[in-house]
Amino acid sequence: MIDILDSMKKEMLRRKYSIQTIKTYCFCINNFLRFCHKEPKKFTKKDIKDFLNKFIEKNSSGSTINVHLQALKFMMEDVLHRRKWFYHIKYSKVPRKLPTVLDKEEVVKLIDSIENKKHKLMIKLTYSAGLRVSELLNLRVCDLNFENNFGYVRKGKGNKDRLFIIANSLKEELLDYITHNNLDKESFLFKSYNGRMSPRSVQEILKKAAKKAKIKKRVHLHALRHSFATHLIENNYSLCVVQSLLGHKSPETTQIYVHMASPKMLDVRSPLDDLQLGSKCEKNLYGNENLEGRESLAEE
Repeated sequence: MIDILDSMKKEMLRRKYSIQTIKTYCFCINNFLRFCHKEPKKFTKKDIKDFLNKFIEKNSSGSTINVHLQALKFMMEDVLHRRKWFYHIKYSKVPRKLPTVLDKEEVVKLIDSIENKKHKLMIKLTYSAGLRVSELLNLRVCDLNFENNFGYVRKGKGNKDRLFIIANSLKEELLDYITHNNLDKESFLFKSYNGRMSPRSVQEILKKAAKKAKIKKRVHLHALRHSFATHLIENNYSLCVVQSLLGHKSPETTQIYVHMASPKMLDVRSPLDDLQLGSKCEKNLYGNENLEGRESLAEE
């Protein structure tokens, strides 16, 4: 009997899939194997549909259903080589939610609430460059080009490299931090006493900072990336520039930050402000001095 999980791991490693994707896909397939007690060669389309229907019955999110379907698709097509068999199964629609974005004042409060210098630097760098937490923790000293004020994300999401900006106000602080900690070029920029820092540790730093700053929004590390992108749009940088800095494949992915940007920051005027409405219109609505009428109409 084929060891399907082992075969999947080997195939994903060969294709340079991220460790997180490998873990997620194997978790999904393990769920399926506990549901369907058959040899892999005997899996049927009905087995897949019955398995996915369990999630529908539990009212699971579209994202949960889709990631299981993606994992099953990879197993059937790329490991068991049954490509045509899978063609007609459709993906679940996922409702699009607007991401959590901090305004600029909230970012200031968040950063100012962190007392530990190293922790503060980590959060400042994450926001200032729009980094994912994995990208932050994988940064090495050699990835930073201080002369030209940019750095490299190596093997980010989708196994891609990209450039990120180093804020002018952060340059000296980063250099001092590297010197003070005697970091060589190949050292990870941020390490714990026991070695590599975990994403959960960074999330805890942010969680405590948000609580201390009394920010009521659900603050997580990716919210800093969302805030970075939204604030660039508000500062009148083009969608193309923001897309490149975030490493998005498609401009449609970046487009959501246009919806998040503050109309005030974008200098957007309501079309009503450009209409030449005379005082006669107001009198028709309220009368000359009918203050009570105005108040009742405002309440409606």
